[in-house]
Amino acid sequence: MKTRIISALVLLVIFIPLLLIGKLPFAIFMTLVALLGLKELLDIRKKNHELPFLVEISSYIIVSFMTLSHYQSKDLYFLMDYRLMSAIMFVFLAPIVFINDNNKYNFSDALYFIASTIFLGLSFNLFILVRNFSLEYVIFLFLISIFTDTFAYITGKYIGKNKLAPRISPNKTIEGLLGGTIMGVFISTVYYTTVIDTGADLGFIICITTLLSLIGQLGDLIFSAIKRYYGVKDFSNLIPGHGGVLDRLDSIIFIFLGFILFIAVL
Repeated sequence: MKTRIISALVLLVIFIPLLLIGKLPFAIFMTLVALLGLKELLDIRKKNHELPFLVEISSYIIVSFMTLSHYQSKDLYFLMDYRLMSAIMFVFLAPIVFINDNNKYNFSDALYFIASTIFLGLSFNLFILVRNFSLEYVIFLFLISIFTDTFAYITGKYIGKNKLAPRISPNKTIEGLLGGTIMGVFISTVYYTTVIDTGADLGFIICITTLLSLIGQLGDLIFSAIKRYYGVKDFSNLIPGHGGVLDRLDSIIFIFLGFILFIAVL
């Protein structure tokens, strides 16, 4: 527990100043985090077999480009760049033909690269754009994630009896889900209605925040399912006591992705 707390404090000391500064320093930091997340996804894939070096390098370049795309923009709307999508398809599908060895690179690997690069590139680019749009909204979303996760753990540990998804995550309980959702929604709603918009419709904000809390917990389960599929406890041991980058950001990534669905009505 001591190691876990120290690691968390170190992360906060690094992250909070960069979050407050925003702009290019924050964008560069989030790009580095995205690349670490990509490394974790590729490392667990390589437990089955090695991946072509040039294809790996290409994935890092693409994720960097996607994450930093329009990093100065303050607009939260997205246009599909078909040139980028076409490039991604060619880069990861073409090697199937040229390598011509399913044991070294196959269609499943290509789809894994495509999904990983698009998912991480879009997600971490979204962190940057939401920060440009509003620091208060970033804090709001992190409050949902932090307090949902914290109280889900506390509630599940002390009164949890009914398993939520035993095949995917044996320690998670229905009681934990409810406790985490209630407290996460309560604290973040108080913040939203006192800092972001004092005239907001309380019932509506509670509904949106509840959905985001549940989406965050869904994200946690999705990443747990990935780890279980590949037979690993954590994505990496980069952060002592916490696991890897994706172990820490699983729920908040999905909360940001869910947020973009509701931003038009907030």
